[in-house]
Amino acid sequence: MNFDTFVLAAATATLDDEPAAREHADAIEFRMDLAEDPLSQLRTYDGELPIIATNRAEWEGGEASRPGRLDALAEAAQVSAVEAIDVELHTLETPEGVAIAENVRAAEIPIIASVHDFERTPSSADLRKLLRRASKHGDIGKLAVTAQTSRDVLDLLGATQAISATGRTVATMAMGEVGRHSRAVAPLYGSRIGYAPVDPADATAPGQYDLATLRTLVDQLRSE
Repeated sequence: MNFDTFVLAAATATLDDEPAAREHADAIEFRMDLAEDPLSQLRTYDGELPIIATNRAEWEGGEASRPGRLDALAEAAQVSAVEAIDVELHTLETPEGVAIAENVRAAEIPIIASVHDFERTPSSADLRKLLRRASKHGDIGKLAVTAQTSRDVLDLLGATQAISATGRTVATMAMGEVGRHSRAVAPLYGSRIGYAPVDPADATAPGQYDLATLRTLVDQLRSE
């Protein structure tokens, strides 16, 4: 999967959603932590869209708590349709995370090193530090924060532009209603991945647009 340009990922816990996502999405973000029998779903997948595999830990907003969480991600990386793996930055900074990163890179799969803050937006300086750390440990540094004010969104967009200008690949978004528009405009500042559910009722993060709406917004803004 090429992250040199913007990738819109349809977030889902069932790969049966893939046909409905094809019209608007560039990829599927498969939430293994929310899925039933995720490895079986991956092995039998015959869709067209490449997969970003995510097995989000409970302590960062997901539902994965089993000791085998990282082993399942490593196994997912061996599936040909899986073209990227999302791992929490905190995990990648542990010995277990270093080990999975080595396994994933041996399979020539890019790693998205992600950070989620469901309470606030860090300071502008801290946003830049987090993006630098994430893009050091991963091929793409992903940062999702919660905006309380429009200033928070501006700080995030500024950090996105500053770090992407150094040649690092980043993906950013501000969660919640205040930051919702950031999902459409962040690509203008260098963000390379956006996320949206096929069905708004299946949103996996606060403030997500549905897939068709986000595709339209991003394409219209980028064409102007």
